[in-house]
Amino acid sequence: MKLYIAEKPSLGRAIAAALPKPQKNHQGYIALANGDVVSWCIGHILEQANPEDYDPAFKKWQMGHLPIVPQQWQLKPKAQTRSQLTVLRKLVKQADEIIHAGDPDREGQLLVDEVIDFFKVSAKKKQNTKRLLISDLNLPAVQRSLANLQSNQLFMPLSISALARSRADWLYGINLTRAYTLQGQKAGFNSVLSVGRVQTPILGLVVRRQQEIDHFVAKDFYDVHAHLQTSNQAQFIAKWQPSEACQPHMDEEGRVINRALAENVVRRIDHKTAEVISVIEQQKNQVAALPYSLSALQIDAAKIYSLNAKLVLDVCQALYEKHKLVTYPRSDCRYLPTEHHAQAKGIIAMLASADEDYAKFAQGANSALKSKTWNNAKVTAHHAIIPTEKSANKLSLNPFEKQVYFLIVRQYLAQFYPPYQYNQCRVELLIAGGKFLANAKTPIAQGWKVLFQRAKNKPDNAAQDNDEKLNNQLLPKLVKGEQILCRHGELISRMTQAPKQFTDASLLSAMTGIARFVSDNEIKKLLRENDGLGTEATRAGIIDLLFKRDYLQRQGKNINATVIGTSLINALPVAATMPDMTAHWEATLTNISEKKSRYEDLITPLTSTIAQMVKQSEQQSFAQLPKVAFKRKSKAKKQSTWKKSAVK
Repeated sequence: MKLYIAEKPSLGRAIAAALPKPQKNHQGYIALANGDVVSWCIGHILEQANPEDYDPAFKKWQMGHLPIVPQQWQLKPKAQTRSQLTVLRKLVKQADEIIHAGDPDREGQLLVDEVIDFFKVSAKKKQNTKRLLISDLNLPAVQRSLANLQSNQLFMPLSISALARSRADWLYGINLTRAYTLQGQKAGFNSVLSVGRVQTPILGLVVRRQQEIDHFVAKDFYDVHAHLQTSNQAQFIAKWQPSEACQPHMDEEGRVINRALAENVVRRIDHKTAEVISVIEQQKNQVAALPYSLSALQIDAAKIYSLNAKLVLDVCQALYEKHKLVTYPRSDCRYLPTEHHAQAKGIIAMLASADEDYAKFAQGANSALKSKTWNNAKVTAHHAIIPTEKSANKLSLNPFEKQVYFLIVRQYLAQFYPPYQYNQCRVELLIAGGKFLANAKTPIAQGWKVLFQRAKNKPDNAAQDNDEKLNNQLLPKLVKGEQILCRHGELISRMTQAPKQFTDASLLSAMTGIARFVSDNEIKKLLRENDGLGTEATRAGIIDLLFKRDYLQRQGKNINATVIGTSLINALPVAATMPDMTAHWEATLTNISEKKSRYEDLITPLTSTIAQMVKQSEQQSFAQLPKVAFKRKSKAKKQSTWKKSAVK
């Protein structure tokens, strides 16, 4: 008997639909006509044991117990899914061959692997276990996946990475939450202070951004624009480029802060001859952005439709599982397998027949084009999120589903449009000994940009207005050595702007490209462009968790820290609130999944760091925390709720 173990019932039913009939539904599994069986987990049906499962004494939170580091890690059945685990236990024992059908990511890999390990499956049966990777729940796609089974052993590094992540979260969350909660209680804060390997650095980002804004002092700075005119009366604007001699009058960002200096430049260039010293003109092509990963989709959905990350993830799950309109959504990849290009013609034809705005985009798409997104070397266990071959015409999608589906479709169709073409012209001029620069783009062919044209928003300040003038002006034909007239100089007085508060889009962007927030240069060197905090599947949940714990709050689109969230960050050691350490660990997890690092490379240094941070907690001041008091029963309930939630 072959036993297919899916991650969840919906996937199990999709697999069964592609297998021999007639079939018989049973409690927790589907029996196939040929004697094989399809069953499923219900998400994680096993969980890390609690500290008190290792030693009853750990039920009481005491500093003397910390750090708690299991010598032999234990998993235990989740109470609400225990019956399904019983079903699987019986089926695994009866099976001659197991087909692992977890979702195509590291959590999906671990989820089924840990069930197989929990039942102590024989080494031979484990060695022969196959891996079924499904990213599209429609029948033709499932059939293609069933014809392409692989050895599950190939995916062990992915499982080890997920296991290391799970244990790292447990070690960090359990020990530091207990340590800082106990210290907070001494200061009169009688509630749980939840600390997580990922959630706390994210909270730290928001708190530090708010502190930067609160302490920001606006300063004046100055630009000089030269208004120029050629012999045939063509006009344009060039911007002054201060020389090294101006350095004493500039800030660390290279902005001139001495008004008298800028005014002097304005006077010097008035009605003077300008000499063209350099003209560089190039025709350039810009290809469309790649199809979406989950984070990229969440960022755009937040920018365009103001949808929060958790809502976008939930909508994507519905589009994938319920409507079967998109491929697997919890993907961190923006590339597609080369063989997927063969399906493009059918997908485009289906989209072109839709009763939606994107139909006209599909009608203009050229399925013969092949963008850089089709690249097998860039695809891991999963690929970019794209529309499936199923039509949405007869489906009743809610407004959120329509918006997210539109974004996925548009990004996919952009791959079948030619590049955006433009002329890039850069002109350098010398006026009264000063260097000026005009840099402008002139569109030639819109290409894929026709899919993204929207009404331009009005600039929200004068600075943006001036920048728009410079960037969007058309430059006349000029040649090196040409003499033209500077009609007059213009002093542009501007003010430095405070950092912007985080929004859903910018906070997600910070989490996915964390290197720019890392202060340690050595750690920064280790990080790749897409190394981040958390995973595609967990980022939305972590942000949502910070809101539920009253550490974050919304003010319109902006995300701010609450008094409790700010006080917690101020009370914790800096290392716990910075992304440096966690970003490095996240990169190590990726390396484990790619067989470039080992499990011990994460857990060993982490265990040592936790021991140090537990000791350090006793020297931290928690005096700034608000005094919170509630009944012992309420406190016990709160601690129980915390233990059941994700420890990240």
